[in-house]
Amino acid sequence: MYFYIMAKKASSIKKSAKPTTYLTKRRLVSAAKSGIRLAAKETMAIMGYTIIAKDGWLVKKYADGHIERVSQLEPQNTDVIKLD
Repeated sequence: MYFYIMAKKASSIKKSAKPTTYLTKRRLVSAAKSGIRLAAKETMAIMGYTIIAKDGWLVKKYADGHIERVSQLEPQNTDVIKLD
């Protein structure tokens, strides 16, 4: 009788038809990076330049490869933000 009860409990567990997809940090970072790359590529194609942060400066990067400094960045919050 004991084995019968255990077998019945195991078979009564419901399985969902569609598996749950979890949003992990890895997937979120990957999606954000690919979205940023796509947006930068589209911006470069439309405007001929894109604005990025590089070595403490805000710079314009042109399609022909030259870079023009716009302004120096000032650190606002140097505290470490831990996501995990």
